[in-house]
Amino acid sequence: MLYGPEPMSVISAYENLVAQSELRPDPDQARVAARLDRLARELDAWTPPSPSWLGRLFGGGRRADAPPRGLYMWGSVGRGKSMLMDLFHDNVTISPRRRVHFHEFMLEVHAAIHDYRQMSEAQRRETFGRHAGDDPIPPVAGKIASEARLLCFDEMQVTDVADAMILGRLFTELFRNGVVVVTTSNRPPRDLYKNGLNRQLFLPFIDLLEATLDVETLNGPTDYRLDRLGGRPVYYVPNGPEATQALSEAFFRLTDYAVEDREKVPSDTLTVQGRQLFVPKALKGVAVFSFKRLCASPLGPADYLAIAQKYHTVIIVGIPKLGPEKRNEAKRFVTLIDALYEYRVKLLCAADAPPQELYTEGDGAFEFERTVSRLMEMQSADYLAQGHGIAA
Repeated sequence: MLYGPEPMSVISAYENLVAQSELRPDPDQARVAARLDRLARELDAWTPPSPSWLGRLFGGGRRADAPPRGLYMWGSVGRGKSMLMDLFHDNVTISPRRRVHFHEFMLEVHAAIHDYRQMSEAQRRETFGRHAGDDPIPPVAGKIASEARLLCFDEMQVTDVADAMILGRLFTELFRNGVVVVTTSNRPPRDLYKNGLNRQLFLPFIDLLEATLDVETLNGPTDYRLDRLGGRPVYYVPNGPEATQALSEAFFRLTDYAVEDREKVPSDTLTVQGRQLFVPKALKGVAVFSFKRLCASPLGPADYLAIAQKYHTVIIVGIPKLGPEKRNEAKRFVTLIDALYEYRVKLLCAADAPPQELYTEGDGAFEFERTVSRLMEMQSADYLAQGHGIAA
């Protein structure tokens, strides 16, 4: 399986960025880069379990070495967690491996559990072997393990009680199958699912993480995400070439993507309640949409929540001045902003009017005042400095 250019050591890749002034010297980053470099070398020397997950799950297969300890990187927003994950994932050689947003991964897990429960006993045995029983967790975890010896998660956070109730058993099985995990988070392990429903049932998962992964903190002096915004506006009026150019430049600063490669910016697809939601441009946690795609299409709260959970920054172009004839678009816009605000997503946008003039007449115009307030707050330095995810 090909993963891109010829890999180098993680620490060399990091030191190159510092030497080229792409990064400022940061002791926290240097320490974590060295730890990731060591893990990459340990993975190179590791004899993983049998590639047959059935063999791992029900016995058999070749004998494997104990897996290396994974890593849990946490710290405030913009401190370089995703950048270091990029360097690690791009320069480690073990395969198969996978990098995935934690929320997306959990959606896949729930779908796989649902599919397993819909199978007849005969279908389970045919697909998963004669020992497959009523419990979906071991076979689902075994299949995941067969597809990725190394799992790299972006933004581990737990807000859903359904996730919280299965994580301990799921990860116990993943680790038993020899999966190595590297993850980023805005919170230390002990703060995951903080104040959540039945949190006492979740605590064994935290104990498991701390027993299996090394925990490293990244809280250096530079917030690179804010630094790359450079104190520039995030809300542009009016729509037009100047606003489009400013938002385009912001996208390339936030993603380190070369401007000359603008035609090659990848798209993305989110699965929402069995439907596919197309994201025109998405890179390194930054997504770009038109207002028309988001609010003139029949999207709903689940779609906006999926966007807010997946991307730390959303750029919206073409927000029009709204009136009574666009009450449906205004209602969807309210729901969208609520979702982005709840997850502390950074919003950069271009509109035909400032927030307080966007929707002054029509059904729900009074309620729109809350959206105006949120749009104003989302431009503030305090809001922009917050990490992605539901506020504690």
